[in-house]
Amino acid sequence: MADTLPIDAALPELTAALRRAGRAVLQAPPGAGKTTRVPLALLDAGLFAGKLVMLEPRRLAARAAAERMAETLGEPVGRTVGYRIRGETRTSSETRIAVVTEGILTRMIQSDPSLDGIGAVVFDEFHERSLNADLGLALTWELRGALRDDLLLLVMSATLDAEPVAAMMGDAPVVTSQGRAFPVETRWLDRPLAPRARLPEAVAGLVERAVAETEGGVLVFLPGEGEIRRTETLLKGRLPADCTLRPLYGAMEFAAQRAAIAPAQEGRKVVLATAIAETSLTIQDIRVVVDAGRARRARFDPNSGMSRLVTEKVSRAEAEQRRGRAGRVAPGVCFRLWTKGEEGALPGFAPAEIETADLTGLALELALWGARGTDDLAFLTPPNPGAFAEARTLLTELGALDAAGAITDHGRALAALPLHPRLGHMLLRAGPSAAPLAALLEERDPLSRGAPVDLALRLRAIADPRAYADRHPWPADRGVIERIRAEAKRLARMVKTPDAGLEPGEMAALAYPDRVGLRRKGETPRWVLSGGKGAMMDEADPLAGARLIVVPNLDGDTREARIRQAATISEAGLRALYADQIHWREVCDWSKRDRRVVTRRQEVFGALVLDDRTWPDAPPEAVARAAADGVRDLGLDALGFSPAARRFRARVELLRGQGADLPDMSDAGLMARLDDWLLPHLAGRKSAADLAALDLLEPLRQSLSWEQMQLLDRLAPAHFTTPLGRKVPIDYSGAAPGIELRLQELFGVTEHPTVGPRRLPLRLTLLSPAGKPVQVTMDLPGFWASSYADVRKDMRGRYPKHPWPEDPTQADPTLRAKRRG
Repeated sequence: MADTLPIDAALPELTAALRRAGRAVLQAPPGAGKTTRVPLALLDAGLFAGKLVMLEPRRLAARAAAERMAETLGEPVGRTVGYRIRGETRTSSETRIAVVTEGILTRMIQSDPSLDGIGAVVFDEFHERSLNADLGLALTWELRGALRDDLLLLVMSATLDAEPVAAMMGDAPVVTSQGRAFPVETRWLDRPLAPRARLPEAVAGLVERAVAETEGGVLVFLPGEGEIRRTETLLKGRLPADCTLRPLYGAMEFAAQRAAIAPAQEGRKVVLATAIAETSLTIQDIRVVVDAGRARRARFDPNSGMSRLVTEKVSRAEAEQRRGRAGRVAPGVCFRLWTKGEEGALPGFAPAEIETADLTGLALELALWGARGTDDLAFLTPPNPGAFAEARTLLTELGALDAAGAITDHGRALAALPLHPRLGHMLLRAGPSAAPLAALLEERDPLSRGAPVDLALRLRAIADPRAYADRHPWPADRGVIERIRAEAKRLARMVKTPDAGLEPGEMAALAYPDRVGLRRKGETPRWVLSGGKGAMMDEADPLAGARLIVVPNLDGDTREARIRQAATISEAGLRALYADQIHWREVCDWSKRDRRVVTRRQEVFGALVLDDRTWPDAPPEAVARAAADGVRDLGLDALGFSPAARRFRARVELLRGQGADLPDMSDAGLMARLDDWLLPHLAGRKSAADLAALDLLEPLRQSLSWEQMQLLDRLAPAHFTTPLGRKVPIDYSGAAPGIELRLQELFGVTEHPTVGPRRLPLRLTLLSPAGKPVQVTMDLPGFWASSYADVRKDMRGRYPKHPWPEDPTQADPTLRAKRRG
């Protein structure tokens, strides 16, 4: 190791810590040299027997690290230092250091929990907090404690706070390398971007400025392949002739990736890269960074069950890592596509993937390990319980877990495949012919924007790219097509089950039982999905009229997602796949739209109604319960509250206000006890009109016990008996109980009428012979003595045929007119 790197100064302390404790956390900034120096130093110190396995988050970084270490030893890759990535292995019996991508360690542990022959495990770039890294560390830590206390364990990070990791690893020693960097000048925008500014155009303009104002190689950070391609197209012809554009993203051919990493032979190099270039790669001769300020992350919505990539603003930690790339070889400059004032609003750190991503694969790995939940292992960040429960539910639906939550043989087979469990399930059930579809659904869409959603169209492009190009106007990305074809061949070789001869839609339904869509009635192409959500597509799409489809690819909108890829499926095909999950159900519900009870028999698959018939003989109890839901929907005012029922409620509420032990008959009280007092009286009531015709007096009376009714009738009687023996209903809804009756009916009464044993004075509304109010009084003797004379004078003129004695206290009560003659 002729060249000195910053990490070299920390290596003696690190090897001593590992020799003493067997575990450590190393903090070293990007460019310190930890990736290529540390494994060789541990090998040279003789700290481990067997192999050292080092985890890298990306395939490109794993290859580059192995090649650099092999070059340091003067050997070809595959001897002392090798690598294992998906689809490629360069190791031998001589290999002592194997650089692997993170998912491979999980497979190694699951197949051999003792990690026989492995003496050390190193987690590189752990600050990226990928889901596989978190799982790998949790599994490694557990097996180290249970089976391999001699296993050397090292976690290396550029920016992560080391203390929580060290605490999780039993207070592991922390070693810090200060690193080395040249000063980097930061230049921000003078004003924020316009709200509708397109990112590629804005980045292209900033790259032009950076090239004009600086010297040396330029590294441009963009969120994804699409933005890289559009920016590359915009920059062609706009940069000086000595500038060479080099895209860099994970799905590229390795030769093209190597060209982006290598120093320019002449002129200047402008590398358009994703986050792949943030930490785990050293791109030579870079002196300028242009940061678009965006990162692409996987997000999982537990409410919709959909996982999608979203573009977000970078965190301050990510921006600082990107900025540091300009100061590796000489003083540099960093151009940021945001203002200095906007920087404070950026989040401090990006969330760990375990907090936001689909947890189905994690749940499957834990079940294979024998853990029923996440508490069984030590996670630096525990998974979200709700998202984890959703993942286990999906695994149960796929047959990977049994009813008790234990892994099944099918689940073990799924875990052995390098696929999401959905796609693995499809491959195992459908056979090798599903391999192209599985590879397609793992890749980005090979067809250009605007192509129809039909998956069959894409499968034709994969099967015969030339014939597809001759017959269809939507261009296919040949590089993506070739990657899919190569992956499909690899997957097909892994499947031992016979081919089931399924159509593409049937294959997709195996992977997405919750995304089978049934078209809604109406002209607009909208579907309800078997998982309960909605989906839509453009009216001009050829699949817009399909009754049944399967939708593997949606835009993730939680209310009504737009369909990106779909395949048709016949009802016969759906029934053949899911006959055991299609069943009849009886529906007796209140329809808010129709304002009535709807009784149907429906054949359903999840949320889909495949057949719908009337149910004429629905049980009366079910109809009554649905009608009660109608009352909850319409409110109490929709019921038939007769005047007598309203007076009854008022009587009860009066006594309750005085402390009597009677039911609550306020609106809220009645609604809370609806099933108790109203349900027995709703048999046969199917519509809003039926509910309005129901007199509630008897249901309310029956809600009181015999003792309560006796108390009510004694303390707050329903009627007042007049001197003529007529019963007049008492209204208890006002400030005082009141009655209305003809004035003449009280002739001869010299004491004010009262009610009940408490002798509550009645509020008297005295009526004319025509039933019109002429006086309201709470003092009848006082009325006779004062106001009656004026009333008599007026009433004699209006109603001369009726008696109006001068002294009403001496007259007989009457409701009749004077006798003739």
